[in-house]
Amino acid sequence: MRILLVEDDLMLGDGLVDALRAAGYTVDWLTRGLPALEALRAEEFAALILDLNLPDIDGQQLLQRLRRAGHGLPVLILTARDALDDRVRGLDGGADDYLVKPFALQELHARLRALVRRGQGQAHAVLRHGRLELHPDARQAYYQGEPVSLTPHEYKLLQELVLNAGRVFSKEQLEQRLYGWDEGAASNAVEVHIHHLRKKLYPELIRNIRGVGYIVERSRD
Repeated sequence: MRILLVEDDLMLGDGLVDALRAAGYTVDWLTRGLPALEALRAEEFAALILDLNLPDIDGQQLLQRLRRAGHGLPVLILTARDALDDRVRGLDGGADDYLVKPFALQELHARLRALVRRGQGQAHAVLRHGRLELHPDARQAYYQGEPVSLTPHEYKLLQELVLNAGRVFSKEQLEQRLYGWDEGAASNAVEVHIHHLRKKLYPELIRNIRGVGYIVERSRD
């Protein structure tokens, strides 16, 4: 899952990036609102974590522009504004959730998991595809009821493909979801991960459409 974090507090932002990456997310971080709008127009994210007190544009205005443009991205407001009017204004203005600073990381993780599930149209925490099960909270895969040992990047790649079963992803799109802007990756990293996933699961799970990209077909079960 690729998350965009918009937070101008450098110490908090740095800590959030580390915590979210440790929880299995791919995180891109910006400290200003206008560059965030450009990024959201140009690239895909699973969710936005948005501070309201930004140096160039109020986060509430950013959210309003996003919604007026028809962008349905799940948005979690993360702010020190704790007045009831602020919370109501944020939720009525298009936010999906509102969390006041200071907060517990466990609560942030739980709210973000629920937000992403709703954004992906998932009713349950467990993701099933035929005889394959993914447990995002534990970042664990099971095949035919048996646990499968995957590296963090293998798991993230598998989850993206299964969540979007029926959609073809280019190599570049998958790289963005795995590594974001500032995490270096070898040029053949995606191919290597897919090779390992096919060996650990079954070869037919991930199809290569020549010249286009990779796909997990929709499950018929």
